[in-house]
Amino acid sequence: MKRALLLLSLSLAVPGCSVFEGFGKGGDAPAANPGLATEFAPAVTTTALGASGHSAAALDKTSDAEKAAALAKPVASGERELGKAVVALGPPAETGLWVQSVLVQTKGQGRVVAPGGKTLAVELRPGSGGALMSLSAYQALGLPLTGLPELTLYGN
Repeated sequence: MKRALLLLSLSLAVPGCSVFEGFGKGGDAPAANPGLATEFAPAVTTTALGASGHSAAALDKTSDAEKAAALAKPVASGERELGKAVVALGPPAETGLWVQSVLVQTKGQGRVVAPGGKTLAVELRPGSGGALMSLSAYQALGLPLTGLPELTLYGN
């Protein structure tokens, strides 16, 4: 058993000896690996949404009347449940009430139901990757902008 451990430790140590080539022979240290990066990328600075003087309310171009109408819109006949999706805040520059998800095959009208049961009529957009929802839709549903709510999507 002791011999097996000794042989194992020696077999692991021998390949590491090539690291020390050149040392002790009067030579210089081994050359740096030419495949490694030697420079750093320039520093990038970012600002939070409200830090540049734009509040979420200032970026929201959907009127309160449009939001109220979307909240009060009755359920359309023939609509079916597409599934559940965890949504993140989409680009604030894209105005309107919309949701983008892989659950949607073609662009059209539909609705979403928030965890609290609040329903909102939205434009459903096909997407790839994670689901996104507009700033206006987040605010109409009363959801925190940093939240990742699970919504139920309905469409035709």
